[in-house]
Amino acid sequence: MDTKTVLLIILAAIVALGLVLFQYYYKSKKRGKLGLWLSFLRFIAWFGAFLLVINPKFSKNSYTLEKATLLVLVDNSTSVKGSKIQESLQKMKESTTLSDKFDIQYHSFGDKLNASDSLSFHEKNTNISKALNTLETIYGNSNRALVLITDGNQTVGEDYEFYTKSGDTPIYSVAVGDTTRYEDVRVGQLNVNKYAFLKNKFPLEVYVNYEGEGTVTANVTITENGKVVYREDVGLSKTRNSKVINTLLDASAVGLKNISVSVEKLNNERNVANNQRTAAVEVIDEKTNIAIVSEVMHPDIGALKKSIERNEQRAVVIRKPTNTTTDLESIDLFILYQPTARFSSLYRYIKQKKANTFTITGPKTDWSFLNRAQNSFTKNSYEQAEETGPVQNAGFSIFNTEDFDSTDFPPLSSNLGDIIINKSHEVLLGQRIKGVELNQPLWAVLGDDLEREAILFGENVWKWRMQSYRNQQDFTNFDALMGKLIRYLSTNKPKARFTVDYESVYEGNSEAKLTATYFDEAFIFDGNATINLQLRNKDTGKEREIPMLLKGGYYEADFSDIPAGQYDFTAKVVNEGLFKSGSFAVLDFDVEQQFLSTDYKKLGRLADNTDAGSYFSTQTDDLIQDLLGAERFVPTQKSEQNIVSLIDFKFLLGIIVAALALEWLLRKYNGLT
Repeated sequence: MDTKTVLLIILAAIVALGLVLFQYYYKSKKRGKLGLWLSFLRFIAWFGAFLLVINPKFSKNSYTLEKATLLVLVDNSTSVKGSKIQESLQKMKESTTLSDKFDIQYHSFGDKLNASDSLSFHEKNTNISKALNTLETIYGNSNRALVLITDGNQTVGEDYEFYTKSGDTPIYSVAVGDTTRYEDVRVGQLNVNKYAFLKNKFPLEVYVNYEGEGTVTANVTITENGKVVYREDVGLSKTRNSKVINTLLDASAVGLKNISVSVEKLNNERNVANNQRTAAVEVIDEKTNIAIVSEVMHPDIGALKKSIERNEQRAVVIRKPTNTTTDLESIDLFILYQPTARFSSLYRYIKQKKANTFTITGPKTDWSFLNRAQNSFTKNSYEQAEETGPVQNAGFSIFNTEDFDSTDFPPLSSNLGDIIINKSHEVLLGQRIKGVELNQPLWAVLGDDLEREAILFGENVWKWRMQSYRNQQDFTNFDALMGKLIRYLSTNKPKARFTVDYESVYEGNSEAKLTATYFDEAFIFDGNATINLQLRNKDTGKEREIPMLLKGGYYEADFSDIPAGQYDFTAKVVNEGLFKSGSFAVLDFDVEQQFLSTDYKKLGRLADNTDAGSYFSTQTDDLIQDLLGAERFVPTQKSEQNIVSLIDFKFLLGIIVAALALEWLLRKYNGLT
């Protein structure tokens, strides 16, 4: 309590005493025990009232000892199964001195971080950099150390060796597994398109890699559906340890082709799981031709072309609006970029052909022409440029958009104006200007089963594609939505109540999933349906039924645990008679089995970069001693100051009331006024 408050309390006591003396003893002839009691009660009332006004407070300091955080990050992938990883982990758990010094948090990881140290060694991928980044986000700037227990073989994600997001976090690496280097030859990268077109040739690129000190010659064989289509002998050595094979294969028949590339085993080779890789190519006999028509050069055009051609069944050409109609005969879908009066002949051609369109407008659009050239929509443009942000419509139902996320998307450039759409439509994205959501569409899909079109009221859509990459480190978020839109616009089949979405080829079973959407007879999404997926392995004839689970606005079946092979499937809506059938292939490839030796050198470089140490699993005791001896992880004493009121005003108010009441009763009892 400060001096000022103490002086105020003393002054309050003096003033209260003075008031009592004045009221009971100044010019008063009454003395005795009754007078003393009455003056005491009046003093309590006055002094209590003054204390309520002063409200004295004092500060209370509390001290706590905060331990540094020790994050133990353990590899849970299949490549470390059978290693001594459990022994290292158990030693750290049993060290009482370590737990006394640190607040220890255990995590495991594979493709992503798990908030538990329970190990199953079933993870199909290892992403060390993602786990490190996630821990950085969770624990912020706290005083901490990190122990990374792994074999150092990362299969996906950024290279963890150059992880420097926080130089204040030392990363102690513990290398587990076999550190011996063995002679090994393997099939590395295998590059092939997912689709090929009938009666064409498709390219195949194979990387053959060698690790060892000698010189070897290995035979590489490529088979297609079990038939040998290519052979080559490759010579490899310590200095020439990689060979690239390029060849062209014939797409002679429609259907799924299984491509297998194998390299013969060396005499003393231990790891033969990486001597073979498989791929699949689907041969199709049709292709969707799309034309982007524009008279201006803009980054949007390149972004759209890249996005659409991610699906190899689609080919995009760029045309001027003044091109002859002969150049457009083979076009199935037109993307009209910021139309002007030069598009007049093209609009007449589109109307005659009844072709579907995707119109993108912006500040360079001639709205007086566009409003006359078509009757699907109009805009009363004020010719005032504005930045327009997207607002996602969760009720959009023409195709599944549950996996699309427009979070953090930058605004598009557009002109202010009232938009009127004259046909049946659904809004995919609404407009937000300066934080205010407008009842105006930014991206809409129009039409029926005979004519379909889409309109995007803004330019600079290339920024959305780049933001998708910034958010997820790939373009899938944007490209998948664009692919679904193009698929909808490029076909005029009637809308189906039950649709399924799947890949014809799954490279390993880790991401093997199938999604479906189901609408009732009024074409309203039905989230109460029961949908079952029946799988049949073509090779073994074994069948399996999987219930499809509701995931927001779609149903999903996860069959990531099935063995590699070719499968037929049938998805059925129970009690509705609706079903969809198809086939897919799951390739026999486990990237974790491509590594035999621990990459302890890279783990050592990671530890050096973060000013920490690297250890082997047999040196766990040394790691514990080094952590205990590190002075930068000593516990930190923290003080917390709390300002506490000296009195409880309710309690004091009660005392004041009680004193005044008792005084009044004594006065009345003794006949005093």
